[in-house]
Amino acid sequence: MKIVIVEDHLMFREVLRKVCVRELRHTIVGEAADGRSAVELVIKTFPDLVLLDLHLPNLDGFGVVEALKRAVPLVRVLVLSSHCDDYTVFRAERAHVHGFVDKNTNTIPILKAAITAVGQGKTYFSETFQRIKSQRHDNPGSFDKLLTDREREVLALIGEPLTDGEIAGRFGIAPETVEKHRFNILRKLGLQTTAELGRYARDHGFTLSAPPGGAGALLP
Repeated sequence: MKIVIVEDHLMFREVLRKVCVRELRHTIVGEAADGRSAVELVIKTFPDLVLLDLHLPNLDGFGVVEALKRAVPLVRVLVLSSHCDDYTVFRAERAHVHGFVDKNTNTIPILKAAITAVGQGKTYFSETFQRIKSQRHDNPGSFDKLLTDREREVLALIGEPLTDGEIAGRFGIAPETVEKHRFNILRKLGLQTTAELGRYARDHGFTLSAPPGGAGALLP
């Protein structure tokens, strides 16, 4: 396989390179340390597989996936992330990535198995990913069943945390609209205060968010 590695930590890029080249006998056609460079590189090299970290500078991994789905939809994506929480798993499902390896709990043999499976046209999702996904699907009060897409996006920015004015600037809407979203989110989640809302956002992983519309500008 031809593989592109997208990872901002040099040491982990070296580990991935050794696993792919020395142990699995694949070819690395490029490496990128940030999201924008990754999109340009994948469009240029058209690999069989992209090994993608989610927490990247300039454009996060979900923004990369969004851009690649539009520009090179046949490229397969295996996510490698230390973020394996409710919102990250939800977004990975929505993005239709082909696999997910949890850096915190998975081993090199699992990484190799995931690369092989996804490269062969199959899927591979870690046990942690599948457990979190199952728990959320079984929970009638989970955020994906209660909140709209825009409310989830606002909640992610509340978790950063940003003020209503800063959030309004991100979306190009009035601060009063953000305040209304905040009120609706509190009501739907059964929370009382903004502090509780911020804590909910952090506990459920609403802290890894791509800039709205960020990927579209990268497409040729």
